[in-house]
Amino acid sequence: MIYVFHLLDKPNQAALRQQVRPEHKAYLAEMGDRMAFAGPLMDEHEHMIGSLLAIDFASREAAEQWLSHEPFTKAGVYGEVRIDAFLNLWPQKVGFPPAA
Repeated sequence: MIYVFHLLDKPNQAALRQQVRPEHKAYLAEMGDRMAFAGPLMDEHEHMIGSLLAIDFASREAAEQWLSHEPFTKAGVYGEVRIDAFLNLWPQKVGFPPAA
């Protein structure tokens, strides 16, 4: 099942987010073969304010366990966390860059 992580930063986390971002990206890369999509959430000024991830996991418990070890989570960047199961019924055509 794909689980969607809607993760909003605590206020004033831009510096910490930038500091931890390389570790965060490396951790995400380990899930590359199970990743439907991932990227930062942006405000109206195009500043990063959170993360949106969609990753295939065997269970909600596995998704929660993975998130507990995620670098932004461990560093305390996120203030709001929501995890929902997601059933994709639409083929993506917009907003997805070609695979590298």
